Amino acid sequence: MNPRRIAADFGVFARGYVRNRVGLFFALAFPVIIILLFGAIYTTAGSSTAPVVVQDLDPGGASSQQFLAILNASHDLSLSFVNASVGNLSSYLTSRGLTAGLVIPANFSARIAANQSAGVVVYTDPGQASVAGTVQGVVSASLVELNLERTHTPSLAYPIARNVGSPIFTDIDYLVPGLIGFTILTSPMFAMVELTATYRKEKLFRQLSLTPLTRGEWLSSKILWYVVLTLISAALMVSVGDLLFSAHARLSWGMLPFLVLGTFLFVSLGMLSGSVTRTPETAAVVGNAITFPMMFLSGTFFPVQEFSPALQAVAKVLPLYYVIDGLNSVMLFNDPTRALTDALVVLGISLVFFLAALRAFRWRDE
Repeated sequence: MNPRRIAADFGVFARGYVRNRVGLFFALAFPVIIILLFGAIYTTAGSSTAPVVVQDLDPGGASSQQFLAILNASHDLSLSFVNASVGNLSSYLTSRGLTAGLVIPANFSARIAANQSAGVVVYTDPGQASVAGTVQGVVSASLVELNLERTHTPSLAYPIARNVGSPIFTDIDYLVPGLIGFTILTSPMFAMVELTATYRKEKLFRQLSLTPLTRGEWLSSKILWYVVLTLISAALMVSVGDLLFSAHARLSWGMLPFLVLGTFLFVSLGMLSGSVTRTPETAAVVGNAITFPMMFLSGTFFPVQEFSPALQAVAKVLPLYYVIDGLNSVMLFNDPTRALTDALVVLGISLVFFLAALRAFRWRDE
């Protein structure tokens, strides 16, 4: 490949793209509008009760049951229950974007019955001050009431306040990496499907075949352009999420492999889809059929962990899942091992689609 020819084609394509206001709107402004919309929904939505996840390791214990009854009677908390099999509650809360939880220890009732002190662990997110204050206040008051009713000793059962090991992430935190993945998918995918089909129909590829530009160079310039566009879009979305909604997602060098490889993947897939169809109309149908399942099932708008097991299995078949999961790993969870695994998966899929696109792509139809 000749870098000068790639740069020349890149410049021509970039100038044409910048002049297309509709294309620029959907590539840069539309994702920002979505994050503003969902951010407003997530930050204003809520209820009069604070949601709390309870891990009761003393099921059936007299004191634990009475304590839970007192909590329910307060009407300030909405309790949901998980069993011991979920493991560490702090990690469970973090992975699901939940804001508060408490653990009743296995020997809680026995210690209270023996007039021994017993602590209930209360997890809260310091970034959610109002919820944390409500949960801690209600739990403390409920334990005091339990002590007075069972032992007449106000401090026998007491709360142990803890923060999770990392911030508890809310829906807006997951939305930022998800929308970056959305941009990586939609901008190159839709554009390349339409571009390839239109160029074939209008015989523009036949004219390009008369120039020194090779198919690989033409495709490489498109990948380079959409990488640049994706970098700008990602910076915009992270900035909006941070400034307006205090999202935890941050720019990181670890994002680069996913911004580059993800763009490489979907430019190639769009090229392949446009090359195997006969008309722009058919290409649009094929592009939508590929894009929309990934858009809604790969964690773009909602964490995949909230899906049913069957839908989670479907999500893990989709290429976009590994792009978004990798972005979550580097932007939220600081999990380089998982990010590396995701990046290798995306690289492997990208190479398959790139080679398939080059094989299907012809300057001239047979």
